Amino acid sequence: MGYTYQYPRPSVTVDCVVFGLDLAAEDLKVLLIQRKKDPFAGLWAFPGGFVEEDETLEESAKRELQEETGISRLYLEQLYTFGDPGRDPRGHTVTVAYYALVKLSDHTPKAADDAKAVDWFSVSKPPKLAFDHAKILKMALARLRAKVRYQPIGFELLPAKFTLSQLQRLYEIVLERPLDKRNFRKKILGMGLLIDLEETQKDVAHRAAQLYRFDEERYRGLVAEGFNFEI
Repeated sequence: MGYTYQYPRPSVTVDCVVFGLDLAAEDLKVLLIQRKKDPFAGLWAFPGGFVEEDETLEESAKRELQEETGISRLYLEQLYTFGDPGRDPRGHTVTVAYYALVKLSDHTPKAADDAKAVDWFSVSKPPKLAFDHAKILKMALARLRAKVRYQPIGFELLPAKFTLSQLQRLYEIVLERPLDKRNFRKKILGMGLLIDLEETQKDVAHRAAQLYRFDEERYRGLVAEGFNFEI
C-alpha cells in the first residue's frame, strides 16, 4: 500500500536573476525574458520554471536558463526563497531564486521554449515585471552590492583580461559610488591577486593600459590561510 501525503503541497519553481556588466555603456544589466504564455503573457520576467521530479534546485535553475536563453556555464548562487501564497495566480507556488554573474560579451542569449523574447535591461530602468520579480530583483541587487565588497565575485563580470580602470569602474557601477583611484589601486594591487600579463590594450583610441588577470588559485590558497578580501 502506497503512502498518502495528507498535507497540501505548493508547487516549486526556480527563478534566475542574471547580471552582466556592459563596460561600453558603463551599466549593470539584468537578463529578462518576455513571457509567451499566461499568466502575465507579454510581460518581462526572470528565466525560470517548475522544478521537475528527481531534479535538484540548482539543476533546475541551470536547465531553465539553458532552455529559455541558451546560456550555460556561469557563476550561480542561491539567493532566497519566496513563498507568498498570492505571488502566482495559478496557485500557491514557492520559488527559489538564484542570482548569476556572467561576462556579458561572452553571451548572446536567444529566446527559446516558452520565452517570446530575451534581452538585457539596465537594473536602474527595468520594464514592468511579472509576478513578484521586482521584489526579487531588489533583493538580488542588495545581495550583489554587499557580497562584491567581501568576496571577489565581481571578476565574474569582467573579461578574462582587464585593466585596473575597468576593475575600478566595475566596483563603482555596482556600488553606485565613486572610488578614489589612488587608494583603490594601492589596495587591490596590495592583495597580490592580480597577474600582470605584460600585455597592453589593443585597438584603443587612448593610451593603451596594462592588462591583468585574476589569480583564482592564489585567492583560494590565501582564503585557506584566513585572508580577508574587502573593497
